[in-house]
Amino acid sequence: MNLLERLWLRCKWRDSEYARLFSSPSDEDLVSLDCETTSLDPHKAELVTIAATKIRGNKIVTSEPFTISLRAPSSLSAQSVKIHGIRHQDLSDGVTEKEAMLKLIEFIGNRPIVGYYIQYDKAILDRYAKKHLGFKLPNSTIEVSDMYRRKLEHILPNAYYDLSMEAIGHHLDLPLSGRHDALDDAISAALIYVRLKYGDVSMPTY
Repeated sequence: MNLLERLWLRCKWRDSEYARLFSSPSDEDLVSLDCETTSLDPHKAELVTIAATKIRGNKIVTSEPFTISLRAPSSLSAQSVKIHGIRHQDLSDGVTEKEAMLKLIEFIGNRPIVGYYIQYDKAILDRYAKKHLGFKLPNSTIEVSDMYRRKLEHILPNAYYDLSMEAIGHHLDLPLSGRHDALDDAISAALIYVRLKYGDVSMPTY
């Protein structure tokens, strides 16, 4: 979202309950986020679960996680279940799309969103926000794989970099869980962000 669009939305929603979403963040908190969906196509994928955790300076606030499951979408197939392991019966207490988006924006506010391939998640969340709230999420995004790549380019320009989460975690000596549910991936992205933001990066040994 560019500056002009943000300013226009800030004006449009200035007297609404959503006004704070379009203001500049008032603190240094960020939110690391991940979604489980029904496909890898951001234009068609439907949300299954959303999870997030706050980052406060160089600390990950794991004591205040956000996780929510939606009602089983129509496109939840056997193929997508193989990817994330979430079945129809696991979503029997899932919430509606609108309720999920309202709870999400209450948690993330106007904070920047951190993630691994976060533009995929953001594209899907934008579709849902536009549908149910009337606007795309105005939050800026920070891609941890880009942070990692830029760090390595200073050390070893023009080399090949393995940008998988597992390779990044191994190189940075981080305790990533490897379970790959939404909350674990959100925490993994947060760990990568904090390590890259506040620590040094050595030569990789793939």
